[in-house]
Amino acid sequence: MRDQTATPKSDPQPKRADLLPLPAMAAISLYLLVLAGVIIVGVVGTRHYPPVFLFFALCFVAASTGLLRLKRWAWALALSAVCLLTVYNLWFFTSQHQPPALVQGLLNLVFFLYLVRTEVRERLR
Repeated sequence: MRDQTATPKSDPQPKRADLLPLPAMAAISLYLLVLAGVIIVGVVGTRHYPPVFLFFALCFVAASTGLLRLKRWAWALALSAVCLLTVYNLWFFTSQHQPPALVQGLLNLVFFLYLVRTEVRERLR
């Protein structure tokens, strides 16, 4: 006969809520997809960017899809992307004094500060 007072076994399946990305992570993923689209149009359509920028578009798409699937490697890729974009946009603002660069730099800084939170890192697998 089993002992009914024993501690319950841990459930091997994670809860459904733990499998869903946080809403801000979905927004960051959408932001990275939009940036990838802008880069692709800038390279292929208007030829405003050099073709080597397609590598960044590929990285943004990979980070976006991986972040929605809560992958740790995608978190690192997205974190590095928004960090580098923050530095680039703030540098661009200081050299060219264009307000849109400041706005985008601050938006990337907010995304960076969100991604480094412990609640976000604990959700990743």
